[in-house]
Amino acid sequence: MTSVEVKNLVKNYAEVKAVRGISFNIEKSEIFGLIGPNGAGKTTTLRILSTLLTITDGSVKIMGYDLKEKPDKIREIISYLPEDAGAYKNLSGRDYLKFIANFFDNKKTNELVSEGVKIADLGERIDDKIESYSKGMKRRLLVGRALMNNPRLAILDEPTSGLDVNNAQEIRKIIKNTTKDGTTILLSSHNMLEVEFLCDRIALINKGLIVEEGKPNNLMKKYNAKNIEEVFTKVVK
Repeated sequence: MTSVEVKNLVKNYAEVKAVRGISFNIEKSEIFGLIGPNGAGKTTTLRILSTLLTITDGSVKIMGYDLKEKPDKIREIISYLPEDAGAYKNLSGRDYLKFIANFFDNKKTNELVSEGVKIADLGERIDDKIESYSKGMKRRLLVGRALMNNPRLAILDEPTSGLDVNNAQEIRKIIKNTTKDGTTILLSSHNMLEVEFLCDRIALINKGLIVEEGKPNNLMKKYNAKNIEEVFTKVVK
């Protein structure tokens, strides 16, 4: 079953062509990586699928809903975690999750908060103010926020950016486990080891175009590469 269909997607900013006619599909419960250098069009694509940017041309369907025609329906079934996401520092972690949960379904606030607390796994620190959290703790809280409502599609931009090894590993485990409940994941990451570990398939994007797509292992065989970083170096020039 296909969760995401992107066909000939184009996004222009005045004279700048950020995305130049890309197409890809993502299957249900798949972890799909959109990988490329800075300025390649990754974040623009993620923001379009998150309904934050309009399409210049082409089409996007998420769970059968057309992005142009049903953006409100799509917002109900997705979540988006930007690389630079922040949280209200004067709230406790629990109160922040409660605040966000009310936007999803105020009849299920306690249930959603419990799930967010479980995902974040911050122990007793969940009741401390966010301003006292380390970067890793904040990111775990934000991942909890993004996944606590069991979205049908979670869009994660650099989910482990700037984290130490232990925190990054924990977040990768959380992401991997999320698909067991039927959630589809679209992520972007500069960490090629992370991409190898997490992604069922990847698309390499450069200068607004997808230049390669496939399963990490298949791409490594195709390019006689030891890892995805080597594939990336050979393909994205």
